[in-house]
Amino acid sequence: MFEHDAENRFTRPYLLAHCRGNPSDVQGVICDLLARCPYQHQQRKGLGMASEASVRPSAEPRQRARLVDVAERAGVTKSVVSRLMNDDTTLRIRPETRERVLAIAAELGYRPNATARALSVSRTRAFALLIPDLSNSVYAAITRGAFRRARDHGYVLLIAEDGAGDDDDASYAELVTAGRVDGLLVASSRPDHPLVERLLTDRRGVAHVFFNREVPGSNRNVRLDMRGASALVVDYLHSWGHERIGMVTGPLDLVPAQRRLEGFQVRMGELGLDSGAYAAGAFNESGGCEAAHELFDSRPELTALYASTFPQAIGVMKAVRDRGLRVPDDISLIGYDDLPMADFLDPPLTTLAMPLAALGAAAVDALVDQIDGRPAESRQLDGGYEIVVRRSVGAPSR
Repeated sequence: MFEHDAENRFTRPYLLAHCRGNPSDVQGVICDLLARCPYQHQQRKGLGMASEASVRPSAEPRQRARLVDVAERAGVTKSVVSRLMNDDTTLRIRPETRERVLAIAAELGYRPNATARALSVSRTRAFALLIPDLSNSVYAAITRGAFRRARDHGYVLLIAEDGAGDDDDASYAELVTAGRVDGLLVASSRPDHPLVERLLTDRRGVAHVFFNREVPGSNRNVRLDMRGASALVVDYLHSWGHERIGMVTGPLDLVPAQRRLEGFQVRMGELGLDSGAYAAGAFNESGGCEAAHELFDSRPELTALYASTFPQAIGVMKAVRDRGLRVPDDISLIGYDDLPMADFLDPPLTTLAMPLAALGAAAVDALVDQIDGRPAESRQLDGGYEIVVRRSVGAPSR
């Protein structure tokens, strides 16, 4: 993490927090920072202090009790001890547990480290950003916008992958309540997500924002105008003469998939076209391929497809090849989200570009407003989307 010279000074500091579903890594970074403080070393080198040669203690000094010692004796986590000793009013534990921890701390002579206490009762100037997939380029664009806006506000961004199946969901909220970070930016909300349930139950305890995947009723959503964006896709395909248009949508238990499908269906209905040609699949390549095959089997008359994510569009292209068809000669295709890779596909993929960096920046702004005491409210970024024309859309051939 740090490199030192012979005097134990920091010569090239840098911080890299990469948590793959394990928030303890973030806590470890902070603890490591404190452990590496060169203050003791500088004392020995003599900054107006007595040298080791001139002062000889008559007895071995007693080792100071550590937070982990109290936690192990009391049978609780280090986070519980830290929050209790720092008078965290949001901590909920049984009275007998509280008394046991305090008694053991007194017995061992444990006192909170002054530096650590200062961190826990003041702002850390750090946010945790939770995203469902570090390999997804869309989240890279969102993260870049969030990182830059956080830097403008004087914060650093700690990034964690929080995909389905991770077991440490509730621990992310502990990062805030234990004073490790000042707030959470959550892009990984799922209907069954334990963290979502906790945040909705205790809204005053943890500053947080949901973005990209909104949570109904939270009043802390930052979202794009997905309905309007989908309507623009329909208009573009219709301008080429397409009337039999199908959609590959995402899992319909996720709000973003619902919003994109709603925009597609409403605009199709306004144009007097059949809005029922859609199939749901995962937001990845295999989900797009499988949903496209389902549409080809049930609706062979379709002349154009709209894929609700970039990875799904790649999967659709494979399904088209599997059927012995060609894009755009036999079927036109447009994908939601624009990435540089689109230029290098065969054919280059026409896409719907969304303001992803602006979304990340807006999420940070909303979180900073909460921390500064302003009322939490949901926000929508209107506009900012556009069609990026390449060569995957053409006039219908039948």
